[in-house]
Parts: sequence; C-alpha cells; structure tokens
Amino acid sequence: MPKLLNSLHAWKSDSFVQTLKSEIENLKTGILPLEKGISQGGLVDDSDIAVTVLGFADDEDAIQVDVGIFFTEVVGGCSCGDEPMANNVYCEMQIRIEKATAEAKMLVLSN
Repeated sequence: MPKLLNSLHAWKSDSFVQTLKSEIENLKTGILPLEKGISQGGLVDDSDIAVTVLGFADDEDAIQVDVGIFFTEVVGGCSCGDEPMANNVYCEMQIRIEKATAEAKMLVLSN
C-alpha cells in the first residue's frame, strides 16, 4: 500500500491539490489499481498518467479524495498489422489517506 506522506503534510493548505496530483502521478509503475478501470481487456500503461482532483473530504481518521485518472490501455487485436493499439482511458478512483500512517487505500469507482 503506497504512502502519500507529502499529501498528508499538505492537507488543509493551498498546495494540497497540486501536491496530491504530483505524488499520485509519480508513483511507481503498477501501484495504482488501473487494471480495474480498463474496458477492452488490454494491458495498462501507467508510465504517463494525468490526475484530476474531483473532490475531497475529511473525517476523523482519514482524508478521502475522489480523483479522475487518464492513462493508456494497450490492446492487442486481430493481427491486422497495426497492433498493438493504444487507447486513452479515463477512470475515477477513491483514495483514502490514513492520517496516522499516510497509507493510501485505492478503489476504482468507474471507467
């Protein structure tokens, strides 16, 4: 489970959204559960993602953030010579950052 320590430290500051976006966009490949956000059975290419913060809320134990993530799905096909095809994909994800540990639990909401 990744830790978003910089985002936790930036919570309630003007830099929170930018810090969170940067921290998510710079996670190591394979950390985000984007495979649950694909629709054509391809492979996730998360080497170049873009994050949009849709909203956030605070509770006693955690910061809950809804984000939109743009990434690429690489799809094989009919062996027509123009493969593999790269498709732009968007999915929404809920991220819960635990205040005590900065651990981030991630759940894909839609694709």
